[in-house]
Amino acid sequence: MGMVFYTPQQVPCSPENTELQDYPPMENSCRIRLRDGRYLAYAERGVPRHESRYRIIIVHGFGSSKEMNFPVSQDVVEELGIYFLLFDRAGYGDSDPNMYRSVKSEALDIEELADKLELGSKFYMIGVSMGSYPTWSCLRYIPHRLAGVALVVPVVNYWWPSLPKSLTKLDFRKKVIRWILRIASHAPALLRWWVNKKCLPSNSSLERDPTFFNEHDMEVLKHSKGFPMLTRERLRQQEVFDTLRTDFMVCFGKWEFDPIGMCDPFQGSTEGSVHIWQGQEDKVVPVELQRCISLKLPWIRYHEVPKGGHLIVHYSGMCDVIVKALLVGEESLAHGI
Repeated sequence: MGMVFYTPQQVPCSPENTELQDYPPMENSCRIRLRDGRYLAYAERGVPRHESRYRIIIVHGFGSSKEMNFPVSQDVVEELGIYFLLFDRAGYGDSDPNMYRSVKSEALDIEELADKLELGSKFYMIGVSMGSYPTWSCLRYIPHRLAGVALVVPVVNYWWPSLPKSLTKLDFRKKVIRWILRIASHAPALLRWWVNKKCLPSNSSLERDPTFFNEHDMEVLKHSKGFPMLTRERLRQQEVFDTLRTDFMVCFGKWEFDPIGMCDPFQGSTEGSVHIWQGQEDKVVPVELQRCISLKLPWIRYHEVPKGGHLIVHYSGMCDVIVKALLVGEESLAHGI
């Protein structure tokens, strides 16, 4: 598919649109019991499940939870009849940790959650940031359950075999990730000390660091609750540190498959599509990596947001556009290049 650029009507979004208050929860957080005995917590948004036309599972990223912000307007929710299912991935929020977490286990958790809540034979998925690796996993292991997928500012594993080394050789992020992986694997206590004493001297240092966020992201963070598990207080908790450590290691460790070598899961079907949404000024995931992936996987519908950073889901109108493109192919606010 060709590259598509989308220019938000307003960047960043206004404070009143940064929370999930546009469509309040239908009930408090609930939990389901998985086959292995673990509990998975979830929250429902949008129209009631039995009245919905579309059912979307949203997968949160690193340090987030089922309470993450994904501000879709009430008009779009009601017009399309959308039911949203958000959940705490293993070890996050109110969900039990998974001692055997793997790329594949993330997909199996999602499939079992969908079955327990009777979402039907197929459902849509939106993976945000590091929530993309469970989404790639679903594309690999349960493609028959997917009606469509959107990966929003998806993280990239620098050691995917098909990713050109020449593209990542000088990327400082790769060096940082490699260092963290080594320490996390061989000296986790040292990593915990470093994170608590050196990396996060205050609750908001990471969230205000221009190394990770561009001008528009920084503006968004002024009106956001930030990342609930990345505060100094939470990182001091052993279970929180362990969850973040294992999640990071699985995401950037060795995978059983190479996403860049995947075939179109909807090949031969007129229904279903896979989208990648990327900010041109994303400082967490370089835009060059996403462009490379989209060229190697021409069946992906690739979208770039000019002047967009890593927090594009919080830009005014972006979530409406992402959802419409996924569900009905509506990209009237975008123009092809």
